[in-house]
Amino acid sequence: MRSLTYSINVTLDGCVDHRVGLVDEELHRRSADLLAQADLLLFGRVTYLMMEEAWRQPGPPGMPEWTQPFARVIDAAPKVVVSGTLDSVDWNARLVRGGLEAAVRELKEAPGGRILTGGVMLPTELARLGLIDEYEFVVHPRVVGHGPSLLAGLDEPLDLELVGREEYRSGVVAMRYVPRRLSDAGTGQAD
Repeated sequence: MRSLTYSINVTLDGCVDHRVGLVDEELHRRSADLLAQADLLLFGRVTYLMMEEAWRQPGPPGMPEWTQPFARVIDAAPKVVVSGTLDSVDWNARLVRGGLEAAVRELKEAPGGRILTGGVMLPTELARLGLIDEYEFVVHPRVVGHGPSLLAGLDEPLDLELVGREEYRSGVVAMRYVPRRLSDAGTGQAD
């Protein structure tokens, strides 16, 4: 079964507004590598439209040369867009309407490798449904005091187990987690 990874940039105070993180060549290279490891990108409408506007080739003029590997990888990647309001998509994408849980389970059961998602609203619903296999929080050493917050609106706590950590020159720390099984949540023990 394919795994579904949620990766998001987040500030120390939990803000996931894409405009407030630290941006440098090292983090862009890391993001390009992460995208290249995925067989499929899963986006909600807002994230899809934002990414398409920013990264569809040839891309906006004036972007630093070091952003180009990321731009090329995301431009070429196959995408699935979940939306009840879009009539159509392109940019190597197909549209999924309604039946989120069944559609994502079908994607996970299809042959292939990792599915990668990002954004705010879709991942919150995917987490609520228990469909995310790995969470990657790319934590920026910044407090902004505003903006959308990480997984806001979850009905119940999400207990996670740390499985990896990488630090970067900028002070950014990427931490990978997997959901704890219910039997492990109360004991503090992992498989």
